Amino acid sequence: MVIVMHKSAYTENVMMYNEKKVNEGVATLFHFKNTKSANPFNYDEHHRLKILLDIEDENPRAWNKCFHVSFNPSNEDYKIMNDGTIKQEINNMMEHMGYGHQPYFVYRHEDLERVHFHVVSTRIDCVTYQKLKDNFEWLKMKRFLHQLEEKYNLPLKEKPQEINFHFSARSRNIKQNLENLFKHLNEKDELTTKDLYDQALLTFKVEVQKSGRGHIVVVLGHDGKPARYPIRLSSFKNKPKFYSKENKQGAIEKETVERQQTQQKLRPDSTEVDLRKVGAMARNVNRLIEKNSKTKRSVEPKVKRKKKGRQKRF
Repeated sequence: MVIVMHKSAYTENVMMYNEKKVNEGVATLFHFKNTKSANPFNYDEHHRLKILLDIEDENPRAWNKCFHVSFNPSNEDYKIMNDGTIKQEINNMMEHMGYGHQPYFVYRHEDLERVHFHVVSTRIDCVTYQKLKDNFEWLKMKRFLHQLEEKYNLPLKEKPQEINFHFSARSRNIKQNLENLFKHLNEKDELTTKDLYDQALLTFKVEVQKSGRGHIVVVLGHDGKPARYPIRLSSFKNKPKFYSKENKQGAIEKETVERQQTQQKLRPDSTEVDLRKVGAMARNVNRLIEKNSKTKRSVEPKVKRKKKGRQKRF
């Protein structure tokens, strides 16, 4: 059993992703709780989205309002826990995490080789409209998962997955395999520029796109459109070359050195230029000294002397 807490900033994006999977026929509306309408699944996706957004609009200053969890039983776990049991344990999980009174929706996905569930709610309290405390949520979830494994005697670990560079809508362990791909390409010395690196990623149907102040990693389908929910680049430990801070700094320094070397080649010999300047400066100084000495002699005041001659007699 694996439970993943996703860092999703916008509730609308997460809801529309799940609703899109429902429209494509690879997901179903599985469960809901604490909604104003008796059965929100009788309405369209905009009605369900509005239930959460109306609460979030009461606190416009809060950030990261979406609560998004994926509940991932293995094939062996699914033999032990049926849909009814999983529905009850998702309710227990929300109570354990402090979201038991919040409205939330559960989507059952079958777009992978195993069934998994996405739980979507809001971190804005539906009563006080204050943001619920999310400190140490990962620790709370870890405790719940440990209790769940003990309760149903679930297998603790799955068999290790082989490295797979084939990415599609049904790929398993997508994040780990993407990190393996980045590591593999980062070791290729022939990928010397960002454009070559991006082209190499596209051969595996992977693309790094700009999103706000950061980047996201997108797995593309045969039609060139996103086939999976994008993953924030900041969540990867092994980042692709030319996108990590260290590689960016190194590329900038390398470009600066190359530019300086190119400019140095275009200039004449720096030593020769300096000698010419020194020679010209010396000649100018000598001329200035000679000119000043002549000017000094000409400027000196002349002393008038009385002419010697006959003295007048009276």
